[in-house]
Amino acid sequence: MSASLPPFSASLPIDEGDAPALRVLVVDDQAMVRGALAILLDLEPDIEVVGQAGDGRAAVELLAQHCGEVDVVLMDVEMPVMDGITACEALRSRFPRTRILMLTTFGRPGYVQRALDAGASGFVVKDAPSEQLADAVRRVARGERVIDPTLAVETLTRGSSPLTDREVEVLRAVAGGGTIADIAADVGLSQGTVRNHISAAMTKTGARTRAEAVRLATESGWL
Repeated sequence: MSASLPPFSASLPIDEGDAPALRVLVVDDQAMVRGALAILLDLEPDIEVVGQAGDGRAAVELLAQHCGEVDVVLMDVEMPVMDGITACEALRSRFPRTRILMLTTFGRPGYVQRALDAGASGFVVKDAPSEQLADAVRRVARGERVIDPTLAVETLTRGSSPLTDREVEVLRAVAGGGTIADIAADVGLSQGTVRNHISAAMTKTGARTRAEAVRLATESGWL
């Protein structure tokens, strides 16, 4: 990720002309938050919210109903059924012309790189002013990349996740609880291999226990 990512800019006066409104899909598992975001964006003269979804899978299905004719999907990260980053990857694969703008309450740097790797065009936090959110929607629709400045700096400082895909898979299984035998059965590995992955993850996160490794990796946005 480039160190020269542009910060948010003040919204410029909008020349509506005959240009069609940007079609936006809002995805968040919290109904009140989702509704509030939709209302705020619908107040903008050049933005039209064409749908809402409560999880990533529903977002994929809804976009399919629109035949991919949505300009920007504003999507939360942490959701049930299918999380936002997984949904982002699925949407970009099926509907490459639709831009994805990730939105989260948790400013975890690891989320930013994972979202960009999944094909997201931007990443903003929910406490950003409404005018910045609308500006971010316009900018990603134009093909720009928009990253919250604070998150961009923290992401560049911390670097990419040190965990391998297998270590992530094992830590997620650890988070679900159970014995080593349970975890091994869950991920399809031997108990010895599971122990090795847990040990490696603990070393990389600086954790003293496997539970602490899960917590630290989660707080960094690596899981």
